[in-house]
Amino acid sequence: TGTERRRIGPMLTEHERAAQEVQRRKEAEERARIAEERRRERVLTARYPDEAAHQAEREAAIDQVEEVIVVAHKRIQALKAERKRFDTELEFYRGDTNKAPVKLQRQIAENEADQAEQQRFLAAQDVEKRRIHQRFDAELAQLRQLWSAQRASSTQWGPSPVAAPAQK
Repeated sequence: TGTERRRIGPMLTEHERAAQEVQRRKEAEERARIAEERRRERVLTARYPDEAAHQAEREAAIDQVEEVIVVAHKRIQALKAERKRFDTELEFYRGDTNKAPVKLQRQIAENEADQAEQQRFLAAQDVEKRRIHQRFDAELAQLRQLWSAQRASSTQWGPSPVAAPAQK
């Protein structure tokens, strides 16, 4: 009848088949990347429908870090009070830690190490706050584009205004 059932291409060499397979993989990876990007965008816009929701989430994340910082400051104050107690005990030995008992020397060293650790922890929390702000700033920039695109598509494809019925 002359109908074409299928088309058989020329026989490919091993090199050509490998190149074709590499091309197919690249295209599949690109499609998967685009699909994943769209999925992330949908999740992001569902999670943050407007800028107020995004700002509230930012504030909540920063508040968590701030709570941890307050606890760390309280710990530092407690360590400083403990250190004052050690210093008053050290006055008995004329301020010379070498003449103090080993237990007191160890307590002073542990106190200093604990204070240094708390300072490092506070520095890490400051870095965490900056990281949170950077993440939310990047999200906000992306969300603003997505929100404007949504508004544009909803006005373009939104329901057409219906004419009001004529009054008699």
